[in-house]
Amino acid sequence: QVQLVESGGGLVQPGGSLRLSCAASRSIFSITAMGWYRQAPGKERELVARFTRGGSTNYADSVKGRFAISRDDAKNTVYLQMNSLKVEDTAVYYCNIVLPSSSFWGQGTQVTVSS
Repeated sequence: QVQLVESGGGLVQPGGSLRLSCAASRSIFSITAMGWYRQAPGKERELVARFTRGGSTNYADSVKGRFAISRDDAKNTVYLQMNSLKVEDTAVYYCNIVLPSSSFWGQGTQVTVSS
């Protein structure tokens, strides 16, 4: 079992920035994948950004150039820096970790972009 604790969500105006954090209860050095998904009301959960094995990153087209994923292996933590936020970025953001034989989700953190 792996616990993921997310933080950093909140209310921000369009054009603003937020940084999300996801702290894992185990080492993230040899994960299969770890990153962020989001789910807006009435929509399916979608990939935002993630690391895959070997350190590669994947981003949703809608966030490329605005969001950046990073990691601190010493702290077992993955971050999502979100800049130039738009109203359509409003969603619950979930952290996900994939291990060779299992996958775990965090409880989610709300991000609301509104004027």
